[in-house]
Amino acid sequence: MAMSPQGNRTSTSSTALVIFAKAPIPGLVKTRLCPPLTPDEAATLHGSFVIDTLERTKAAIGKLKLPMDRYLACAPSSGHVFFKIMEERQGVKLIDQVGDDLGARMHHVVETMFSRGYRRTLIIGTDVPTLPLEHFRQALTLLDSHDLTIGPALDGGYYLIGMNKTVPELFADMPWSTDQVLRLTQEKAAVLGLKTALIQPWRDVDTLDDLEALIEECTTDSKKPKNERVFSTRTSGVLQALAKRLRSRT
Repeated sequence: MAMSPQGNRTSTSSTALVIFAKAPIPGLVKTRLCPPLTPDEAATLHGSFVIDTLERTKAAIGKLKLPMDRYLACAPSSGHVFFKIMEERQGVKLIDQVGDDLGARMHHVVETMFSRGYRRTLIIGTDVPTLPLEHFRQALTLLDSHDLTIGPALDGGYYLIGMNKTVPELFADMPWSTDQVLRLTQEKAAVLGLKTALIQPWRDVDTLDDLEALIEECTTDSKKPKNERVFSTRTSGVLQALAKRLRSRT
């Protein structure tokens, strides 16, 4: 399917995989980790997570042969130099996040993807740097027999949501960044008559407890043979450095 060049769809993939990301600007990302992290440290960690997500989604599509086109939904703007570098190095399409809150921005992205001819849209955040590639296949497969696929986060939210039609009610009047998000989303889906499937829960990284758990997981991972490690060398290095600094600050 060929379309006009104004950011429209140019491939025959049936699914859009949209990665929501903020530019790694100190003071604007991972603020719940500051303190004990400095704004610069939090931004470095976030930037590494964004790259991890891009690398893992690219690997999922390549290794598992999933029919998905990747988009990076950018804030504050797709014109930020970080995103331009990601576009060039990671081969991902850039779009802007548009809306007053996360729900509005997610709904706008879903509408945009369906207007471009995609039959399914998956949205994922960047706080799950060790998410197994198989989760993407599961989410995609479940959409063959369900209206909605959700990847629950351990904190009561979700790290992934996929759908085969636009449902604005799912994103409206939601207390984002609380432990009520998953439950309320499921309740709304049930009221709307949507058939919903959950994939395996996974930890995202929002709080210091999350970060400490990730550091511990990374320490265990680093003892494995190189070909079995889950963490990227880049993020492993960042986490090791942060672990040392956190110990010195306490």
